[in-house]
Amino acid sequence: MSKIFTTEITSDNLTSDNPIHQRLYKAYVAVEPFIKGDVLEVGCGEGRGIDLMIPKASSFTAVDKIEEALSKLRQKYPTGKFIGTNIPPLSALADNAYDVVVTFQVIEHIEDDQLFLKEICRVLKPGGVAYVTTPNRKLSLSRNPWHIREYLADELKKLGEKYFASVEMKGITGNEKVMTYYQQNKKSVERITRFDILNLQYRLPSSILRIPYELMNRWNRNKLQAQATGLVKEIHHTDYLVTDQAAEALDLFMICRK
Repeated sequence: MSKIFTTEITSDNLTSDNPIHQRLYKAYVAVEPFIKGDVLEVGCGEGRGIDLMIPKASSFTAVDKIEEALSKLRQKYPTGKFIGTNIPPLSALADNAYDVVVTFQVIEHIEDDQLFLKEICRVLKPGGVAYVTTPNRKLSLSRNPWHIREYLADELKKLGEKYFASVEMKGITGNEKVMTYYQQNKKSVERITRFDILNLQYRLPSSILRIPYELMNRWNRNKLQAQATGLVKEIHHTDYLVTDQAAEALDLFMICRK
């Protein structure tokens, strides 16, 4: 299966991407024990966590806008249903249809985040659960021009509470090994952004910033790999931890019940 990735769509094959890939994969590991019944993934990408979910689901449906990725997933997972569409809304999906919805690292890309959560609530069965992850803005190292916005823990929780009967906010953090990598990455990014004396990363349109961001991000990841090959290569999803201290986590992990 060929790969469709940028530094934003992190590869599971590139060593330099490994710490981020393992961080993203951790969310799927965390929800695996709770996968059951009819399951929907909103924004499945290249299917990073489908192997964990599909064996435990009575039915599995995924939606994404990247048709090339979906075509490959249809071949790899013939029992799944893969729908190509821009989101939101989730027009092709019925009300009260799913026991579990997962949507990881998607909401930060959505212009109408309120409609996004409203639609997820609509397609959930009564008593169903949605699991949502997104970067914690407090620990972001620079502006990401692929993101419409990022959230703090209390901001995301308040948004979720508009649509769901209950919202629990957790986070995904890292052990000492992960946080060593994070600090190395932070110092490296600061060396780059210190030249942005006009604060252009926050003033220019995102469309202009995406190409330089991609080039610098890939260069930075490769440099970190060269400096600390063992650390970059050895980080595993078990080095990431689900925490109740969402405000200080790398990623926010919101659990929403209908």
